Amino acid sequence: MKEIFKNIIVDQQERRYKNISPRAYNIPMDTKKIVSLIGVRRSGKTYILYDLIEKLRQEMPLENIVYINFEDDRLYPVHLQDLDVLIQAYYELYPEKRTEKVYFFLDEIQNIENWELFVRRIHDQLNIRLYITGSSSKLLSSEIATALRGRSITFEIFPFSFSEYLTYRKIPLNLHSSSAKSFIQNAFQTYLIQGGFVETFDEPPEIQRMILKDYLDLIVYKDIVERYGIKNRALLRHLIKYFMVNPGTLVSFNKLYNEYKSMGYKIGKDTLYDYVSYLQEAYTVFTVPVFAYSVREEMRNPRKIFVIDNGFKQLFDVSFSKDYSKLYENLAFLHLRRKYREIHYAKSRQEVDFYIKEAGLLLNVSYHLDDKPTFEREINALTEAMRTYKLNESYLITSDREESLKVAHKTIHIVPMWKWLLEDFI
Repeated sequence: MKEIFKNIIVDQQERRYKNISPRAYNIPMDTKKIVSLIGVRRSGKTYILYDLIEKLRQEMPLENIVYINFEDDRLYPVHLQDLDVLIQAYYELYPEKRTEKVYFFLDEIQNIENWELFVRRIHDQLNIRLYITGSSSKLLSSEIATALRGRSITFEIFPFSFSEYLTYRKIPLNLHSSSAKSFIQNAFQTYLIQGGFVETFDEPPEIQRMILKDYLDLIVYKDIVERYGIKNRALLRHLIKYFMVNPGTLVSFNKLYNEYKSMGYKIGKDTLYDYVSYLQEAYTVFTVPVFAYSVREEMRNPRKIFVIDNGFKQLFDVSFSKDYSKLYENLAFLHLRRKYREIHYAKSRQEVDFYIKEAGLLLNVSYHLDDKPTFEREINALTEAMRTYKLNESYLITSDREESLKVAHKTIHIVPMWKWLLEDFI
């Protein structure tokens, strides 16, 4: 095993990482904390590590940087006791580095049982800066906090945002240029349906669907079925399909339970709740509760369901003409979720799609505002919610309309979705 580690260390040091599309994450380069990157499979965590490595190579010798991917077949099977062999291998290659600061990038480390014992020890005892990643629910932020006991900071990694997609496409974020604006709007229509998994970007639609299907199989079987010993795989797959086709839908789990019972599934309520929880842990599904001042009221109301990427919808539903509204709302959720952990929807007499208390942000999403009843319903809901939560402004996100309305001394900003997604960059 020691010679294998030496080969991998040197091979990676000789490798050059090219054509890395920059991501909008501010990962610290010299913190004394262990940096952990977590998120859904294939969201780009490894390439973020590659980008960090290339930046470090501008500042220090190659020998001070170690990258190990624990899904490398040469390391199979690797166990906890083998990890100390990694340290031995490195310092045998470079004994002079024992007195220098060294960077270790440990990719997919969750594959090793009790990995945290090793990480804690070398962090405490050696002059090593540590970066770790994990794709599955075996590396949850809550588990990291417990396992590493205050030694770590965690970054959630999502598939490409719209701004990152434009950067990948080399489309400038210049709204003063009519040409650039046209390219941005055209790119948005593709991104809305295709989603943000970078490996699908340059592929034709049929290949995109194959790639996304493989991703979903990895999530289901490696991250959920294997870990939790799921027996009712048919139910799990049906649940995933339901969520992927209906993002933004209000779901009562009691009603859903009764529906599955009537369809002939042998299921308990606890099993249904567990399956949804597993999907959340694997960063595949998100649930949004109503905003309430009591836990009982929050639990009594249905939750909104959102999914990690719009692209998955095409696996189950090839007709998008009637579902742009769902794609818009899911995209809005993902944009908000990158910034905020606590997201609710608001409800009194009328419903508002998103309320973020910490930011004082109220937001509705409506694909079309063409007919008067729809427009009035959206405006009235936001106006009522602004009074309820004592806010002076709110947002209505739509396809192409842009203006600011004054209503009862309050302001509602109507903004096209493509432009709102770029608000931090223009």
